[in-house]
Amino acid sequence: MRVLIDYRPALRERSGSGEYTHQLAKALLTSSAVRGTHRAIDVTLFSSSWKDRLTPASDLAGAQIVDRRIPVRLLNLAWHRLEWPPAETLAGARFDVVHSPHPLLTPARDAAQVITIHDLNFLSHPERTRAEIRRDYPALAGAHARRADAILVPSAYTAGEVERLLGVRRERMAICPPGSPVWKPRSPVPNDGYILFFSTLEPRKNVGALLDAYERLIASAASDRAEATNRPRRQIPQLVLAGKATADAKAWLDRIGRPPLLGAARHVGYVEANDRQALYEGARLLVQPSLDEGFGMTVLEAMSLGVPVVAANRGSLPEVVGGAGLLVDPEQPADIAHAIGRLLDDEGLAASCAARGIVRARVFNWNETADRVYDTYAAAAERRQARGSRRT
Repeated sequence: MRVLIDYRPALRERSGSGEYTHQLAKALLTSSAVRGTHRAIDVTLFSSSWKDRLTPASDLAGAQIVDRRIPVRLLNLAWHRLEWPPAETLAGARFDVVHSPHPLLTPARDAAQVITIHDLNFLSHPERTRAEIRRDYPALAGAHARRADAILVPSAYTAGEVERLLGVRRERMAICPPGSPVWKPRSPVPNDGYILFFSTLEPRKNVGALLDAYERLIASAASDRAEATNRPRRQIPQLVLAGKATADAKAWLDRIGRPPLLGAARHVGYVEANDRQALYEGARLLVQPSLDEGFGMTVLEAMSLGVPVVAANRGSLPEVVGGAGLLVDPEQPADIAHAIGRLLDDEGLAASCAARGIVRARVFNWNETADRVYDTYAAAAERRQARGSRRT
């Protein structure tokens, strides 16, 4: 099977859909699920940019590379609005499947068209999006999804949202979650580690409520010190915000630069893929208070190392956590603060969450995901071939 994958989301900073695209390509190339001759796959990675060139990492050995010097915005305009030029023309080759890592189709002459829908936040909050996503996704996603030969989604939650909001039947979708990283669980768990938030700093990640909760913890610790009690003083670890800051993050970054958060919270910015494991290993716990998530990859990564998790009871996060962490109402800072405090004060609870998280993370496997994706590609190619036969 000849497959072209639009690799552009992973070309620069591999966060979110970019990390998923990279890891999926890697799994398709290396997984035992597709090694047999009866399941052979030829993967072509497509990129287009005026400035950035695709230089594949060693873990993508075996992939064919098509790298065109066309500005991203220009190609997106042509693809989204004109549905031209077809992928076969740009790549100079024929394919059985072309796979878009976002909700809009990659134009193709003969190949089956597969899309990935990670979430539908662009429909519920278009004001939080920018550029082509704001211009094209809300207007076109429904029609493109209904025309796609197959749709990949990362969670049952996202599948339900696609069915509800875009009118696509469940049988057209394949739930293909990210796999857990192959990291050895850390030992011992650091008692002096930091509280970690790891995600792009944007409105739906609910950073403001997290800062409210953290201020509550600081105030509570100060109150404990002021009181003449026999209970141990609660030591509040530093809050580390990791992830790329969007334009919306200015207020949050200004806030951690003044009391009471000055010196207690810091932003470390975007974290390269090779540095992610070390970031988690230094954390005492992870907090993910998102208002909506299509999956929640950082939660899975944290659990795989035995980092206790506090996550919102929204979107796909309960599905991913699966009872291995503490769930909170993300719109209630007091609820977030209480859950963090429980993990800080109760070593037994923290150890239990860490152990259950390791077990839960093993449920998610890139080899199994690659197997599902391969089957989805094959079904999409058959569907496209049948459609072409009917036309003739």
